[in-house]
Formats: sequence, C-alpha cells, structure tokens
Amino acid sequence: MAAARAAALLRRQSLGAAAANPYLFSGHGLRYRKLEVILTTTIDKLGKAGEVVKVAPGHFRNHLMPKMLAVPNMDKFAILIREQRKLYQREEEVVKEVTKEDDDARLREERLKQYQTAAKRLDNALLVLRRFISTGNELRTPVTKDEIVAEVARQLNINIHPDNLHLQSPLASLGEFELPLRLPQDIPRPEGNLQWTLNVKIRRK
Repeated sequence: MAAARAAALLRRQSLGAAAANPYLFSGHGLRYRKLEVILTTTIDKLGKAGEVVKVAPGHFRNHLMPKMLAVPNMDKFAILIREQRKLYQREEEVVKEVTKEDDDARLREERLKQYQTAAKRLDNALLVLRRFISTGNELRTPVTKDEIVAEVARQLNINIHPDNLHLQSPLASLGEFELPLRLPQDIPRPEGNLQWTLNVKIRRK
C-alpha cells in the first residue's frame, strides 16, 4: 500500500511540474496550426517573393527554412526582405511574340525608309559626266541609260535598276538634263514636285 501511494504521489508531482513548464507542451496540437512565413522567392502554387503565407510547421522546418525559401513573419525579417527586394527587383520584360506578318511589315517599313532616303539623295544630287564631242555640242557617242545607271552607282553609291530611270532616248549633247525617276508609289513624292528626278550634267572632256 505504501508503495502504491508513493507511486501515485510521484505521478502527481510529475504532472504538476509538466503543467508548470509551458515549453513541454508548446508543440501540443502543432500539426493542426499554420505558421505565417515570408517567402524569399517565388514558389509555384504557394506565393510570390515577399508575400506572407501560411504553411505547415513541418514543411517550413524541413523544407523552406533549410533552403532559405522563407523566413518567419517577424518585423525584422519583413524589413530585411523589403530592402532586398528594392535592391534586386527588376522589371519583368514583356516579350511580344513576333508573327510572320509583323516581321514582314517591319521589313517593308525599313525597305521603304531606305528607298525614300535614296530617292532624296538622287533628287538633290548632280550627276556629272564628261564626254568627247564631235561638232558643236554634239557628243561623239550618246550617253545611254545603262551608262547613267553605272555612274549613279559609282558617283553616288546608289544602285538603281534601269527601269527606275525614264529616258526615252540616249543623251546626245552637252548640257544639263532633268531625268524623271520611276520609283515605287509607296514612296511619298518630293515636297513641291510631282515626281522624283535625277539631274545629269554632261560636260566636255
């Protein structure tokens, strides 16, 4: 009987000590509670970096915390995360998918700008040719369209097709000539003129 009473007394004392110590039962019911944590990086199906989310204690203790994927939701950690995000946060680049139609339109626009630049250079230039004469102002050999196209490439560094130059007959005399240019209709006409032209001057050699 004495032994039984002693055992019961010891059991009551142990229970009293345990109840007096709050740390012994701090984990009681822990798996039924959620911890608030701050994510340090974006995690799929959980949240974005800097967000406060609730997770299971075991998940935080065994997975998130060892890999520094999350920190406890405390003021000091919240301030630290905010400051780090200010330093390292970069704007997300919105990448637009370029379709074949967009690419073709861009190429057409660039080509049109190149044509317009070349047309302005031709319109403002003076192509000078030197030729031998026979009598008076007559040339020994008339200047053909192909010769003018070749001189445009040599002097102005612009390649044009013979069809771009309107020349009904070869130039057979000295003087200055204004030759119309046949360019794509998409190119705006020169300001104050009805068409683009090329000024050619033939001088005595």
